[in-house]
Amino acid sequence: MPFLMGEHWDCIVIGGGAAGFFAAIECGQQAPAGSSILILEKSSKLLGKVKISGGGRCNVTHHCYQAKELTKNYPRGEKSLIGPFHRWGAEQTVQWFEDRGVSLKVEKDGRMFPITDDSNTIIKCLLEAARSANVTIRTSVGVSRIQSVEETPSSVDSKNSREEEEGDSQVNFRLTASSGRGDSANDSVFTCQKLLIATGGTRLAAGAKLATQLGHTLAPAVPSLFTMNIEDERLSDIPGISVERALLRVKGSKLRSEGPLLVTHWGLSGPAILKLSAWGARELHERDYQFELIVNWLPNQDVATQLENTRTNWGKRTLQAHSPFPELAKRLWTSLVLAAGIEEQTTWAQLTKPQTQALVRELSEAHFPVTGKSLNKDEFVTCGGVLLKEIQMKTMQSKILPDLYFAGEVMDIDGITGGFNFQNAWCSGYHAGQHMALSLMATNI
Repeated sequence: MPFLMGEHWDCIVIGGGAAGFFAAIECGQQAPAGSSILILEKSSKLLGKVKISGGGRCNVTHHCYQAKELTKNYPRGEKSLIGPFHRWGAEQTVQWFEDRGVSLKVEKDGRMFPITDDSNTIIKCLLEAARSANVTIRTSVGVSRIQSVEETPSSVDSKNSREEEEGDSQVNFRLTASSGRGDSANDSVFTCQKLLIATGGTRLAAGAKLATQLGHTLAPAVPSLFTMNIEDERLSDIPGISVERALLRVKGSKLRSEGPLLVTHWGLSGPAILKLSAWGARELHERDYQFELIVNWLPNQDVATQLENTRTNWGKRTLQAHSPFPELAKRLWTSLVLAAGIEEQTTWAQLTKPQTQALVRELSEAHFPVTGKSLNKDEFVTCGGVLLKEIQMKTMQSKILPDLYFAGEVMDIDGITGGFNFQNAWCSGYHAGQHMALSLMATNI
């Protein structure tokens, strides 16, 4: 079949999320005058993950300006991101938004949000920047097929007709897209010189298949950043209780995590759980999310000695009413005391040795059976994507097809919670956009 022409663009970005927008904006700002740049978004809404991130506030990035330290927050992609973050890290992201009138603030845990605490501030900024860069945006257009010129039958024979129709325009890719109405007769055809795939996490098979159509290999997609389902009497009556610092381990594994922990209606959540889920994404998936979680509610404390000292000093007081650990909320302390087999009116002086040992275990080595996972709020993060060995990380350009680029979570990169996944989106989008613009300049010389 001949290589049919459609709408021709210098650069097409597939995906209207953070990475796609940033790449399109940077390309539009730096490319030769008159360059045409198009974003194609499958859904009817743009920047969906930006909208819901951080509970609707948008956790833009993390206050960590050292590239090597920043990369330590990426279970997949740590070493590969050192160079890109040296050139475009969190500091550059903050400055980029500041230059466009969006000030960010730092919270005590390092997360950075717009001072408005409203994700719409970020969305409006990106939309305005895209308009200023002359980026065209189309929504409800799902790309179903991509062909490179080299792979297309009769591409050589049709070269002259392409040149006659498009003048000096170079065609490297042909995209077939639908409006989502299920009528192939209404499919649209687009062609372009440069193509960026920024379809987000590869949990959605359609986005992932676009990369494989062009010869790329995907690391299997599995969930990352999820909470853990636990049905246990110790937690059932205390949802909403949190501890500032807990140490978590997975039984029979080297996986461990430390940080704030939150009791929920369905089990456990909070930064410590989310970090554990990110670093253990593949291993926990292989276990089908059935494993034993060991919780130390009081890490770096000599719990046994503290209990003994309290027994000596507070002998006449009841355990339930008098906790020696102010770090633990009263309801959590009571729950753990009861779990240790200690009756409600037991005084410290009445505490037996077996009861003391049981309480030490509940405080520093409590075992909880995990029976599944739940989504972290409305956020989807996946581990998996295009193999990094197939991408030039300096430019985000494919090593297989020189005019093909990637940005964001479609690559096998994912970060823990705290603004790190957006930082990867801004960084990879910036480098891809810059290099596409430079490449367009070289083509048009």
